Amino acid sequence: MDNKAIANILYETADLLEIDGQDSFRIRSYRNAAQSIENFSEPIKDIISEPKKVLAIPGIGKGMLLNLQELLTSGTLAIQSELLKKYHPSMLQLLKIQGLGPKTIALIWSAYKVCDVDGVEKLAREQKIRELPRMGEKHELKLLKAIEDYRRISGRFLIDVAETEAEKLTAYLAKMPGIDRITPAGSLRRGRETVGDLDILVTGPACCDAVERAQAVQYVAKYPPLMSLIAQGDNKISFRVRNDMQVDVRLLPPESFGAAMQYFTGSKAHNVALRQRALKMGYTLNEYSLADLKTEKPVAGKTEEEIYAKLKLDYIPPELRENLGEIDAAEKHTLPQLISQEDIQGDVHMHTVETDGRNTIEEMAEAAKARGYKYMAITDHSKNLAFANGLDDERAVAHIKRIREANKKIDGIRIFAGIEVDILADGDLDLSNDVLAQMDIVIASVHSVFNQEPAKMTERLLKAIENPNTSIIGHPTGRILLRRDAYPFDLDAVLTAAAKHKVAMELNSYPDRLDLNDVHLRQAKQRGVKIVINTDSHHTSHMEKIRYGVLQARRAWLTRNDVLNTLPAEQFARAVKHEWN
Repeated sequence: MDNKAIANILYETADLLEIDGQDSFRIRSYRNAAQSIENFSEPIKDIISEPKKVLAIPGIGKGMLLNLQELLTSGTLAIQSELLKKYHPSMLQLLKIQGLGPKTIALIWSAYKVCDVDGVEKLAREQKIRELPRMGEKHELKLLKAIEDYRRISGRFLIDVAETEAEKLTAYLAKMPGIDRITPAGSLRRGRETVGDLDILVTGPACCDAVERAQAVQYVAKYPPLMSLIAQGDNKISFRVRNDMQVDVRLLPPESFGAAMQYFTGSKAHNVALRQRALKMGYTLNEYSLADLKTEKPVAGKTEEEIYAKLKLDYIPPELRENLGEIDAAEKHTLPQLISQEDIQGDVHMHTVETDGRNTIEEMAEAAKARGYKYMAITDHSKNLAFANGLDDERAVAHIKRIREANKKIDGIRIFAGIEVDILADGDLDLSNDVLAQMDIVIASVHSVFNQEPAKMTERLLKAIENPNTSIIGHPTGRILLRRDAYPFDLDAVLTAAAKHKVAMELNSYPDRLDLNDVHLRQAKQRGVKIVINTDSHHTSHMEKIRYGVLQARRAWLTRNDVLNTLPAEQFARAVKHEWN
């Protein structure tokens, strides 16, 4: 059980306690512990036998230590199990619906004894929600829309969740004798922002012999996180893991591995176009091989590269396989040299203990330096984010001074002084222009009042872009994947203004944002707007999430020339002051 799984159980317990109307201090203690464990860099399971170490973690007291010991010993938490028995597990599904918090769920339960999505939807359609205290018609309509959104995204998982599941399963499969290669395919390999299910392809000597293959299938069937078996055959096994994600494991002979990788990576549209090309050239392409149409003799299949080469195409990276012109480009040898993680010279969206981060300036800088970055920026929050202890003008100036001092002390990396300043409802920025002018970099972001009309939100963003101190618009559409849709605005108008004023757009790499998405990134490139790929790190461990942003940039066909933080430090410093071509 990793830290994220432990934190999820504690978060769920806190929500259930709130539904149960229990003491607010107790509820807060579970949430605080969950947050601390989620951000803690060392696995809790590795130190649980050293109580002093665990108790040194902020938010962990003796009572919570006992909970953690129970959880890691038995795999369950008694208090959570009791609450789930009382309210039914479906209650946790309700918590995933935007705008339906524990207090509202408790209110519905108290009045109608309803604890599932279908039941709440039925109540809303019968106009019974509006009859409850603090409710009304508007709230009821919003709830119906939120349930519709929930159904649309149900069964999808964030890319980092899918990647973690793939890594755990890969580690288990690697212990199986006779296995040479284990590779995720499907939308995870293409870098899609969310994943529906997980495809894992396996090859090696154990996949060739029928008896050994049957033994391998049985080995997979004993995977500890497997919760329910869906199907089991000679060379494939499908099952669900604890978070309800479906996993398909396919055992393949080495001569078919490349063809299977190409087929199961997708996308469907790309595969259809590729098969049509193969037919025109006298071949047939499927998950087993590329074969001669007349003789049915395989001509390629061991690797993807030989399949594309046989079809007279340059190799097409998985991220581009969406049938959006990549096949024509591969034929004409005009595929771009996509940006890579190694091209990133610095990460310039980071928070520290001064606001809602977990590490100091120096700790963040040393972690960035260890990653090989040439520069980084500290961009703590401004005062409008009161819950994050945001900076007012006076504290911001003092913080700039501390960042400058750290920059002098730490060799080998340049530390830029910056801010993530709130774009207020009227488009003004949350700090004075005099203070913002002292910053090396200013990221302007929307963190509140998401429900403005599209025209008003557009006007708000345009005003922020026109501020001469704005360097970058942070997480520009405001979406939270699987939780909150983007706020509506005229993206074309915003990108046109950004190009005019030489304000960059952020690609926020945090897996629940990935904002801008790949479609919007292509639009930005077409308008001549530069991108900055950041992690929005609140802990040193978050910096590794840059890879998810790079994946989205690759899906958008971006090269290093489209991204400002591939530049050396001096050039980057000028670029965020509106000096880019």
